[in-house]
Amino acid sequence: MKSDWKNETHVVLDACALIAFLNDEPGAEVVTAVLEDVPSVEMSAINLLEIAYDAIRRSGDPQAAHDLLNVIYQLPIKIHWRIDNEVFQHAARLKASFRISLADALALALAETLKAAVATSDHHEFDSLESSGTARFIWIR
Repeated sequence: MKSDWKNETHVVLDACALIAFLNDEPGAEVVTAVLEDVPSVEMSAINLLEIAYDAIRRSGDPQAAHDLLNVIYQLPIKIHWRIDNEVFQHAARLKASFRISLADALALALAETLKAAVATSDHHEFDSLESSGTARFIWIR
């Protein structure tokens, strides 16, 4: 089921949503609105890791991840550095039930525990979950 960020108190960003914002790609304006309008925008450290290793892979320079993370830390995003048991159990169930990456399973599990929508552009991974009613999404594009 689709979600409108204006009705959300919590939104979980996945890596592709934050990358779109950081690179001013299509959908960046939706992420900007979420960051401005939603009281609590959150992200799993595993999804943040996807962004960090992508920065290193693209540039070939480990400093790129450090610099990018410093930019991200200035944004109003709460990073979940630890995985509690509830998120762990939800992520295991989601990963076993759907063809999704481990990082996406953690984003979805975090959203489930927060009763939040996931902001993403990743239709390939999440369309089946939306159609089954398993999760709520804010599609950035």
